Amino acid sequence: MSPAADDALRGGTQGTSADPAPKLPPRERPEAMPGGVLTRGRVIAFAIFVISAVAFLYFVLPKITGSRGLKDSWNRIDKGDPAWLAGAFGFELVSFTGYVMLFRIVFVRGESRVGWRESYQITMAGVAATRLFAAAGAGGIALTAWALRRSGMEARLVACRMVAFLVLLYSVYMLTVLILGPGLYYGVFPGGGSFAITVLPAIFAAGVIIIVGAVSFVPRDVERRLERAESGRGFFGRMARRLAAAPASAASGVRTALKLIQSREPMVLGAVVWWGFDILTLWACFHAFGTHPAHAVIIMGYFVGQLGNVLPIPGGIGGVDGGLIGAFAAFGVPIDSAVVAVLAYRGFSFWLPTLPGVIAYLQLRRTVARWDEELAPA
Repeated sequence: MSPAADDALRGGTQGTSADPAPKLPPRERPEAMPGGVLTRGRVIAFAIFVISAVAFLYFVLPKITGSRGLKDSWNRIDKGDPAWLAGAFGFELVSFTGYVMLFRIVFVRGESRVGWRESYQITMAGVAATRLFAAAGAGGIALTAWALRRSGMEARLVACRMVAFLVLLYSVYMLTVLILGPGLYYGVFPGGGSFAITVLPAIFAAGVIIIVGAVSFVPRDVERRLERAESGRGFFGRMARRLAAAPASAASGVRTALKLIQSREPMVLGAVVWWGFDILTLWACFHAFGTHPAHAVIIMGYFVGQLGNVLPIPGGIGGVDGGLIGAFAAFGVPIDSAVVAVLAYRGFSFWLPTLPGVIAYLQLRRTVARWDEELAPA
């Protein structure tokens, strides 16, 4: 890796270093795990919600659409081609491997308490937190940041690298939508699609890319400039400096992501592996039940349907399922075929990782307790 990239990975801001991982101040009180603990009541509430969501998909959705075929499609799930379903299982395993790869190349530099085992625990525990505590990945982000802080990493460094991680991960999403959307609408790729399902998402993706790119131009020393300008101005000076910390960290994270891309680190491709093999899981599920949409349609429908994750429900249950089914229906895929393929896909991508995610969540708590003992004063 180039020296510039390594400097960026060390925080991207002046006076910040990550090698070796800095120790917490001896008298600092440990941060509590975000989202509370994995209590019996929380698990029961989640189970009730899951049962309600499944009941909606089985009983209510067929009546809304007026299609008897939807209920019949549930009976087709156990008739899928075993070879294709086995392939879907393998693709999903590779997808999560890519996620761990990306985590390590962004967060683990030089000497660190976070080894491969801890990386697995943090990423899979993040999956459980996303499922149980929050929507749109907020629970996983909060838990990841908490675990890294407890490993001894500085808060500002965690913020910088978290931004870099998200930029690398979602740049694949936005660039794919930006290319495929107009390509489908204008016939470059087979599959077609309306303006609303192709071009509008591409416009949204272009806007996100422009905004993130603009953030990278925030001056590196913006906080220092404000500190000089507002020195001695009391409350307003302190508020100005605090408000400057967020864009400064965001800009540092964006520059870190760009440096990583320029360095051509192979593990940066973990972002492509994460998305690509998850899409292959969906593709295999379609083939398992005898449906063969165009490849561009599967990819575009996948990314449009994933917008259901922004709904304020744990793990996007129901929102993602409905979003994917609706997106494929808009592309002309028979709705009963879309339902059975999407439900099988969600079984692999959502339900399958949840149990090991909960186990990793509990393991991470023990790992953090061990870190606390290592960081505690003699």
